[in-house]
Parts: sequence; C-alpha cells; structure tokens
Amino acid sequence: MSESLNKYQFADWLPTTKKEVIARGWDKLDVILFSGDTYIDHPSFGPAVIGRVLESLGLKIAIVPQPNWQDDLRDFKKLGKPRLFFAVTAGCMDSMVNHYTANKRLRSNDAYTPGGKAGFRPDYATITYSNILKRLFPEVPIVIGGVEASLRRLTHYDYWSDKLKPSILEESKADLLIYGMGEKPLSELVKLLEKGISFKSIKTIPQTAYIINEELIPENKNWEDFELFSHNECLKDKIKYVKNFKIIEEESNRYQSTKRLTQKVGQKSVIVNPPFELFSEKEMDAVYNLPFTRLPHPKYAKKEPIPAYKMIRHSITLHRGCFGACSFCTISAHQGKFISSRSEKSVLKEVEQVTNMSDFKGYISDLGGPSANMYKMQGIDIEQCKTCKRASCLHPAICKNLSTDPKPLTKIYKQTHKHQKVKKAFVGSGIRYDLFMHKLNDPDYADYADELIKNHVSGRLKVAPEHTSEDVLKIMRKPDLGMFHEFKKLFDKINRKHQLNQQLIPYFISSHPGCKNIHMAELAVETKMMDFKLEQVQDFTPTPMTLATVMYYSGINPYTMEKVSVARSKDEKLSQRKFFFWYKNEFKNDIISELRKAKREDLIDKLFGKITQKIHHKSNRRKR
Repeated sequence: MSESLNKYQFADWLPTTKKEVIARGWDKLDVILFSGDTYIDHPSFGPAVIGRVLESLGLKIAIVPQPNWQDDLRDFKKLGKPRLFFAVTAGCMDSMVNHYTANKRLRSNDAYTPGGKAGFRPDYATITYSNILKRLFPEVPIVIGGVEASLRRLTHYDYWSDKLKPSILEESKADLLIYGMGEKPLSELVKLLEKGISFKSIKTIPQTAYIINEELIPENKNWEDFELFSHNECLKDKIKYVKNFKIIEEESNRYQSTKRLTQKVGQKSVIVNPPFELFSEKEMDAVYNLPFTRLPHPKYAKKEPIPAYKMIRHSITLHRGCFGACSFCTISAHQGKFISSRSEKSVLKEVEQVTNMSDFKGYISDLGGPSANMYKMQGIDIEQCKTCKRASCLHPAICKNLSTDPKPLTKIYKQTHKHQKVKKAFVGSGIRYDLFMHKLNDPDYADYADELIKNHVSGRLKVAPEHTSEDVLKIMRKPDLGMFHEFKKLFDKINRKHQLNQQLIPYFISSHPGCKNIHMAELAVETKMMDFKLEQVQDFTPTPMTLATVMYYSGINPYTMEKVSVARSKDEKLSQRKFFFWYKNEFKNDIISELRKAKREDLIDKLFGKITQKIHHKSNRRKR
C-alpha cells in the first residue's frame, strides 16, 4: 500500500467516512452506496465502478464498505441522509455463494475482506442492508443492484433455504432494482431526478424493476406487456415456474427485447422493464477511463492483504458478456449474451497504467473477460441477431452468423507482449477452445492458438470441459469431449514446438442435473486415460436464475419439458464427488462395489486393473 500513500492522496478515493466527506468541503451527499465488499478502487470491482460513474455525473458520492449490521447501526447512520437515494449492493458475489459451500457448509474465508476473514457481511446482504436503511430513513429511496439483486429480480429458487423466494424487491423493500450492468440505467435515473422528476414517478427506465400495488403500469408504446405466472402459482406448480424461466431467459438474451415482464406477488406486481441497448465501444471506453486508483482504500493500509485484490490488481478486462450460456453459469444472465468490447486504444492505455504501478514486476495476471477469448466477436448480420432467441451462440453448434475472428484479440496479445515493461501477459480467465478449434486450417485461428499457448500461459492454462458424458454435456450446453481431446493434442503439440513444459488444467463439475454416478465413473476413466489427476473440481451449486438451478429444483428441462435426474441429498453429492478422486485408497472399495452392482466391471478394469478386481473378489469371499 506504499504506492497509495505516496502517489495518491485520500481525496483520490471516494470518501468512506464523515471525516473524509468534510475534508472535501461537502455538507451533504447526493448518493451513499452500501457494499458487502471492501472498497477496492479498481474497474474489476462493481461497487467501485458504480461509485465512479456516479461521481462522473457530478454527484457527491460516498461508499460505506462492509457496514456492521450487528451493533447500534452507526455505520448506517454516520453519513446521514443522501439528497437523491441510497444505493445497496451485496458486492461482487451473491452473499450466499460467498458464505457457503455446495454442501451448505459455512466458509471460513471471504476473498473480498482483508486477510480473507469471514463474518464481515450478513447472509442475504442486499435484504439486510436495505431493511436497516428503510427502518432508519423510511422517506429515502433505495436502489439495489449487483449480482445478488440482479439474479433475484423475479421468483427464484434459493438453494440455501431450499424454497422458491419472491422477487428480492419484496423482501428488501427497495424502491428500485437495477439488473445487469448498471451504468446506463443508473445514469438515466440520476438524469431524471436532477430534472426534478419525483423518484416515485420514475417507472420507465430500461433495465430496472420495481413493485406496484394496485396502480396502473405506466404506458410505453414501444413495449409489450407479458404477464408471467404469479409467485403463488409457481409455489403450487413447478411446471409454471419452469415455463416462466424459459421466457425470462429468452428475453434476457435478446439483442433488443421489447417485452416488459410482470409477475404478481400476493396483491402486488413486480414489473421488469426490458434491458438497455448494448454498450458501444465508446461507452465501454468511457467507463474504463474513469479515474480509478486501482488500489484498495488507504483505510486498509495497515490491514492484511485482500485476496481478491491480490489476484486481480494487475489484470485487464477486455470485454463484457458471454454467448456461451452454460446451464450452470450466471454470466449471460447478468452481463448479457452479446459482447461489449473496449477499443484497442483503451486496452493498451490500461496496459500502460498497470506497468507504471509501483508493485508491477513485469507480469499482467490476466488479459481477458468472462470468457477470455470473445473479444470483438459478434453477429455477421446484426439484423439476424435482433430476431434470435437462442440462449447460446455455441450450443448445440456454433451459430453460422457468429464471427469468431480472433485477429483483434491476437493483435492485443502481441502488442502487450512486446511492451518493454511486460515480461508476460497471462490469460488467467478461462478460454473457450471451441471458438478456434473448428477453424484451425485458417491461418488466423492457428496464429491465435500459437500466440496464446506460446506467450500467454502462466505454466498452467485453465479450460473447462466440465464433464465427459455426452448426455450431461448437452444439458450443460457444452461441446462434446472429442473437441477437448483435440485441444489437448494441439496444446501438447505447440508446447513441443516451442520447447515448453506447460500444463492444461481442466475444470469438472459433479452432481450437475442429468449427471448420475455412472457418468462420474466414465469421467474418472476418461480423465485417467488423459493422465489427469484432477485438481479443479466442484460440486454443482444451484444459484438463482440459471437453467441448471431450475432443473435442480423442478427435475424438468424447461426447453424439452423432459424429466432430468438430480442428485439432491448430501450423500448423493458426495457419492458422485468421490469419482474425481478414484486414485485415493479411501474411495477405491466403494467405487469397485458400486460398479460391480451396476455390472460395469469394464470400468473397474480401466480404473484399477484386473488384479485389483481379483483381490477385491477374494476379500469379499473371506468376509462371507
């Protein structure tokens, strides 16, 4: 933190205390933002971005990071009432995902807190913070946003309470919800408020949601109203919840949605306005050109390092959005399906900023995005995109209207690599190998693959095949395993060509809807044959507003209406997970016994060999 004390002054950060507000000569704030994360003034952290956007609009803005909700609530009172509204976010993660493992065990760490310490934010942080503010300042409007609020905007399954919950607007008592990436709707809200329009009358901003009682929905000639099944209907009938999801996902992924979704919750109605149009390159550049210090607030100078900051401080985001739409992933649900990219000039300007940081040692940790290699990719004919309802541009096959041209990205890789202060610019976020494996006979695609593997791997390249079973991969919306085999061959070939000794680190998921124990046994065999002892593995965690979560709760695929098998109990999940670690002695006998019952001795042979199987038979005879 020495850089923060030498190069910058306290006033270079947004204020977090009354003392800092007074030091700026302010007697009243326009907006006060409460966040479940520490305040890290870096463009990879949503609360910092929102704070800087509000500042750029000429507002007096303060951030209250990780307020104490268990004492006399002094953190919620210390800055008084804002002129316009309170803003509330749980932070960069859903607070329940932040707190609990897939087996609902309380985590002992929090990457967004100094020292990785847990316990500095509540469960359901958005609801907790909002309810406190409503009690203390009932007359002040509250705007909620971020991942937690965004993905809970309508009836959603909450894994941790194991029930369907209504829109977070109902439980939080917030006045307005901004979903997705919040810069545009937030700017529009401020613009209208500064014109003197009352908060209560603002109902037609795109990408916002709100609750009404019995009043009429404001008319908008450009929008078509569509009523979803009510929350109460969803509680009584899972099929209705499933059908709702299909509509919500399709409308969230449209290039230009005109449907205004409504859903009754008791006597009230939740109104979700269609999203804003896609961010332009100019608008993206403007956000990343805001005066971020790229550092934690000086209040953390004498505290332990913040793990999330340590990981991200020398990273650069190239774009937003993801058109992969993996069933278990929330990225497209929050950031959108279509890609918004920064200009090459903007990216290289940030490269220069990073290389001038005092703690920069020559290594950029990530040149990427949600999926690292979707930079500048879009439809060839945008008019076709405007009518498309596909959730994924990659599944079941790559859309013929999708340009996967890697040249703009390759150019950025090469220009960053040749920067005199850069020793290595890694691609730390996961790549989609199906975006270039299908066209390796094209020199541009081959050049991308060679540049990536030769110069931008930190010794280990993360990829996410996620599973090996064709049936499970279809439900996941992932490419078949054959493509991963081909990518591994390419990876090994390029390593040999450049005399490199790099590893491929594949990610796999167990207990995903549609996955059975026999699928996990086949995964164990496949990964053994590829000489992997798996490290990056996880049990499926149901999170709000994903296709996989809907299937987990209902046992039904919304797109086929067919039944899907689900591992729901802790024992079922652990039973699947053990196949990741087939090579550990404590799991061997259980696996052999289970495969014998399934009459799959062929898999026993492939995992442990016939000698082991014979020994197991003899051991069983002795017991009898």
